[in-house]
Amino acid sequence: MLLALIGALTIGLSLGMLGSGGSILTVPILVYVVGQPEKIAIAGSLAIVGGIALAGALPRTFKRQVDWRSVVWFGLPGMVGTVFGAWLSQWLSGAMQLLLFAVVMLAAAFMMFRQSAASAAPAQLAPRRRAAIVLDGVGVGTVTGVVGIGGGFMIVPALVLLGGLRMQVAIGTSLWIIAANAFSGFAKHWLLLHRAGVALDWTLIFTFIGIGAAGTVIGMQIADRLPQALLKRVFAGFLVVMGVFIVYRTLPGLL
Repeated sequence: MLLALIGALTIGLSLGMLGSGGSILTVPILVYVVGQPEKIAIAGSLAIVGGIALAGALPRTFKRQVDWRSVVWFGLPGMVGTVFGAWLSQWLSGAMQLLLFAVVMLAAAFMMFRQSAASAAPAQLAPRRRAAIVLDGVGVGTVTGVVGIGGGFMIVPALVLLGGLRMQVAIGTSLWIIAANAFSGFAKHWLLLHRAGVALDWTLIFTFIGIGAAGTVIGMQIADRLPQALLKRVFAGFLVVMGVFIVYRTLPGLL
């Protein structure tokens, strides 16, 4: 249980330091450390991710680091996509969901490596393109619903490049979108599990949210003292190791 609590703290630390990435650790921790079945872990992950993201969004809201127009244009389509992804997941085995999760994890690592490499040069912000933001929102939401992640590593770049937002505002906006997507996806997953007579461990979920929220606050303080590019490279390397490990554990059972 101690390892699980350390994992919850790590989730919050990552979200606080990077604005993304922490949620992608939740499912592996619930599956391999806590020992939950894949589908229960994915549902619980969405509740945990939503709670931690909401806790991180509030301080940034008070600092006026949220673009509410982007929350609407990205978040509402994302919620639709999340519910669709959760509905779609009922036809996938837990092992297949975990394998898809590993693929997303490796993609996240690749994107983080690219972002850290490009962070030294100022980005040219594209004009706001609502259609592209809406489509991206639906896509991110679908991935969220299927594999149980927040998708911040996909949302933040989209808000910067398509929405033309400053990085700090993109992170604050992303946290509200993550919370909305996660809670809508969780509602659909919970309904499917409830119909199957499967119960969730609410004590564990709220414990993870509490510790993760504290970790988010600490992570924000650490982020002010360490270079973001270095943090992203280290975290991306960790994601590669975890992604390969999940593929190694899951793929033989599907062949």
